Amino acid sequence: MSRIAIIGSCITRDLWPILGETPQNLLYVSRTSLATLFAPVPAGVTTADEPPSGLRPQPHAALVADLRKTALAALVAHRPTHIVFDFIDERFDLLSVGGGLVSHTWELDVSGYLDQAPFKTAHSIGRATAACERLWMQGAAEMTAFLQATPLHESQVILHEAQWADRYLDADGQTQAFAPTVDVLEGRMVDLREQNAMLDRYQAAFAELMPRAVRIRAPGELRLADSGHRWGLSPFHYVDDYYRDIWRRLHEAGV
Repeated sequence: MSRIAIIGSCITRDLWPILGETPQNLLYVSRTSLATLFAPVPAGVTTADEPPSGLRPQPHAALVADLRKTALAALVAHRPTHIVFDFIDERFDLLSVGGGLVSHTWELDVSGYLDQAPFKTAHSIGRATAACERLWMQGAAEMTAFLQATPLHESQVILHEAQWADRYLDADGQTQAFAPTVDVLEGRMVDLREQNAMLDRYQAAFAELMPRAVRIRAPGELRLADSGHRWGLSPFHYVDDYYRDIWRRLHEAGV
């Protein structure tokens, strides 16, 4: 039986519930970045065992894994037969804090952890900056070396090459266009075209570093967001046919 690990976002994790399946032996690592996975643990930052008010257990667990840098050990312990990467969560700025590096997600904002002393002097690294891209490329190189140097070299690596949709279905089933810029995190606007260009660079760089990775991508006509999606309207919450296509491609890759 396959043991799946996802290093990515809900666009891959949602394949199972949207298509009426129940995932088995699934490890889901989200709300992180290849730039932060290998960074040191930020000194002086403490986390709670139970999620604070306003956070569900899974998002809180993902946040704690990013802060405490436990995801890589969990990945090795899981011994996945297949590791699926998608880079949709690579949309958040980074925070340099306590000698470490973390993703500045919505979960971090609402957790209350930002009130801790180390975050008072944290330095923000914008996602669209050259500094962030260098950190990400370094993280991608470290990830490919990590995959080769651990028992994970036996895992099939799959790169889900997702892109943000520029169109969506409204409540009447009519196709509408997204505005050129989208709010990512309480007023931080992101240009759709720039985000997709960044994703193209990330995906191309990862594929070059990891040539054994199976690359899967839905056709452009299926890259259509859905206002009726279970998580609401977003450029990366797609119509069901998108998930069916990716599901088929994953099965072709042996998942």
